[in-house]
Amino acid sequence: MVNYGILAIKLIGTIMRGSRASFSGLPLHQPVQLENTYKTEPEKGCLFKASKVQKLVQAMLDSYLDGASYNAASGSHLSQILSDMVKSKVKEISPPRYKLVCQVVVGQNRNQGLRVASRCLWDSQHDDFAVAMFQNHSLFTLVIVHGVYCE
Repeated sequence: MVNYGILAIKLIGTIMRGSRASFSGLPLHQPVQLENTYKTEPEKGCLFKASKVQKLVQAMLDSYLDGASYNAASGSHLSQILSDMVKSKVKEISPPRYKLVCQVVVGQNRNQGLRVASRCLWDSQHDDFAVAMFQNHSLFTLVIVHGVYCE
């Protein structure tokens, strides 16, 4: 008897969470079916320009982190803010159908060595990446932006 009650609660919970209907019984939002474009390559002149992205990201880092000091408690929050800022600005200048991956590393500057690596499976003719770095007496920041064409 107890198992039936738990099962009923679980079943009602999944029904209530997963679906909503109007008074007529039809779904509230009907998804729009779009035709495939079958584009496997970007249009001429619509490539991810790594040099342009690098200059933009470098200018953002220089202006945002000027005079900043490292704080271990807020380092992860700072990297998330920087990642969101970089993605939103780079989206404005990136061509359509490019997916952006932004990797941000923030650390305390103690003259240590650091290696950052990333591996990707991509088309070398259409995909590219940009790297920008900021460093002052207290912190260092490394930003890597990958632009990957999405078919």
